Amino acid sequence: MTLKQDNIRNVAIIAHVDHGKTTLVDRLLWASHVFRDNQQVEERVLDSNDQERERSITILSKNISITYKDVKINVIDTPGHADFGGEVERVLNMADGALLIVDAYEGPKPQTRFVLSHALERGLRIVVVVNKIDRPNANPEAAVDKVFDLMVELGASDEQLDFPVVYASAVNGYARLEPGDGNMDMVPLLDTILAEIPAPDVDPDGPVALQVCTVDHSSYEGRIGVGRLVSGTLHEKEQVLVVKAAGGENSQRTAQVRKVYTFENLGKVEVPEVHAGDIVAVIGIEDADIGDIITNPDNPVSMEPIAVEEPTMAVVFEASSSPLVGREGDIVGARQLKERLLREKESNISMRINELEDKSGVEVAGRGVLHLSVLMETMRREGFEFQVGRPRVVYKTADDGSRLEPIEEATIDVPNEYAGKAIEVMGTAGGIMDDMASDETMTHLTFSIPTRGTMGLKTRILNATRGEAMLFHHFKEYGPYSGEMTGRKNGGMIAMSTGKAVAYALDTLQERGRLFVEPGDECYEGMIVGESAKEGDMVVNVEKTKNLGNQRSSSADKAIQLTPPMTFTLEEALEYIEDDELVEVTPQSIRLRKRLLSATDRKKAAKK
Repeated sequence: MTLKQDNIRNVAIIAHVDHGKTTLVDRLLWASHVFRDNQQVEERVLDSNDQERERSITILSKNISITYKDVKINVIDTPGHADFGGEVERVLNMADGALLIVDAYEGPKPQTRFVLSHALERGLRIVVVVNKIDRPNANPEAAVDKVFDLMVELGASDEQLDFPVVYASAVNGYARLEPGDGNMDMVPLLDTILAEIPAPDVDPDGPVALQVCTVDHSSYEGRIGVGRLVSGTLHEKEQVLVVKAAGGENSQRTAQVRKVYTFENLGKVEVPEVHAGDIVAVIGIEDADIGDIITNPDNPVSMEPIAVEEPTMAVVFEASSSPLVGREGDIVGARQLKERLLREKESNISMRINELEDKSGVEVAGRGVLHLSVLMETMRREGFEFQVGRPRVVYKTADDGSRLEPIEEATIDVPNEYAGKAIEVMGTAGGIMDDMASDETMTHLTFSIPTRGTMGLKTRILNATRGEAMLFHHFKEYGPYSGEMTGRKNGGMIAMSTGKAVAYALDTLQERGRLFVEPGDECYEGMIVGESAKEGDMVVNVEKTKNLGNQRSSSADKAIQLTPPMTFTLEEALEYIEDDELVEVTPQSIRLRKRLLSATDRKKAAKK
C-alpha cells in the first residue's frame, strides 16, 4: 500500500550554467543552520572540486540534505552542461520535484531548456525561482513569462504550467513571494518547497526496492551505490538480491549490504536502517552499476531500467614520447598511465575506458570534448605527463550496413546583426537549420549538426559574432554519415631542432603567421610553434640569432616587439589539432606536436 512520506521532500535543482544554482544551495544551508553563525565557509560550498570552482560549472551531481520544520529536504544539485547530461537524466529519478532557477535579467537559456525538458518528461512538480532580482535591468515578470512559453513549447501538462514562483537574490540571501515585498531571509522558498513539492509516494511495509542512480567510489570502501529507496526498510548487514541492469547470464545474485548511509547536511551519516522515500548510499555491492536494482530475495521488485547514455567521442591516451618528458611531471610511465585510467573506469560510469589491442595506449570515450578534458585536467594536476590524439566521434552501423554518426542539436542566441554570420559558420560546419525565431534584438537559431562539426565551433562562432553569441549543443540522435569535412585550412610552423626559442627568430616568424611560443620557451624538433598564414606546414628555426659584425653592436638594433603568443586551453588544443598531430599534456604545459617528430619521417609517411 503506497503512502505519502510526509517528513521527506526530494528536490532537484536545475538551471542554466551561472544562473546561481550552487549559490542558492549555500543560502539554503545557512538558512537551515547547517553552519554555525561564526563558521568560515567557502562560497559555492557544493562545487568542491577545484575544476568546478575554476570553470564555474557543476561537473558531478551532489546530494545534501537540510532539515526545516522537522521535514528532511534532500537537495540534489545537478550539472547544467550537456556533456554531463547523462548525470542529469539519472539523478532526476531520485526527485519528486525540481527548483528551476532562472536569471531575472537573462530569462531561460538553451541549457535551461535541456534540463527542464528532462524534468517535465519525468512529471516532476516545478517551482520556478527567479534569481538575481537585485541585478540592474532585472525583469522578473518577463522572465516568468518566458519560462511559461518555454514550458508550453516543451509540452508541459496543465498541472505543471500552474507553477509557483519565488523571487530571490541568492547572493544577498533572500527569497520573496513578490519581487518588492521586502522580505530578507530564505523562509518563503523553504515554505514553498514544503507546500508545493510532493512528498514521496512509498510502500513503507513492502519489500526492499532501490535502484542505483549514481555510483560513487571510495578508496577505503570500494563502490558506493546511491539511489532512492522506494519501498521497505533497508538494514545494514541485510542479505539482498542484486538484479544487474545489463541483464544476460548471472544477471541476478545475492549480496550483503555492509553499511547503509543517509545524507545529512553536507555529508553522509552511517545509520542502522533507512526507510522508504529517503535517498541512501549502500556499501557492500562490489560491482554496483547504474540501473542495478537492490531488492528483497524472497519477494523481488522489478523497476523500469535507467538508460546510461552512450559515449559519442573518443580519444587515445599514450605515454609521452616527447624529448622533454619527465621535466615537469612525476608520473610518466605507460604502466602507471594505464593503471590510473583503469581506476577511473571503476568509478566513472559515464566513460568507456579500454586498452587498445596493440597495447599502445588506452582509449577513453565520453560525451564530448569538455567531458574528456575534465579527466585530462584532473590527471595533469596529479602529476601525470601523457599525450593524446585528436578526438574522434564514435560511429555505429545501421541494420542495412550503412554508417551512422552522432548528430547534435545546437542552439544559438545571437544579436540580430550577427545572425547571418552565425548561419554561415554553422553551414561550413555541416549544420542544417531546423528553426529560426527573432525578436527586436536577438535571433534564436536551432541546427542539427554532426558531432564532428562541433569541434572548435564555439571559437569560430564567437570570432564571427565578436563574442556576442551564446552557443549550446547536446546529443540528439545517431543519423546517416554526412560525408567528409574539411579540417584546419592553415598549416603549422614546425620547429626543426630542440632548444629555446629566441626573440630574433620569432620576430621574423610572426610576419608569416601566429606564434604559440615566446622567447625562452623550450621547443623540440616536430613541435608546433605557430600557425602559418598559408596552407601546408613549414619547418622553421626558432633558435636563429642575429650574426653581429664588428661594426654594429646588438643594442643598436631597434627593440624587438613581439605579439603575445596564442595560448590554448586543453579543450581548444584538442579541437585544434589534426589527425597527424598530438597534444602533449604535463602539469605545467600544453604543447602541440606532430605525431612523427622528424621531418624526414613525415615525408616518408606522406609518400606512403
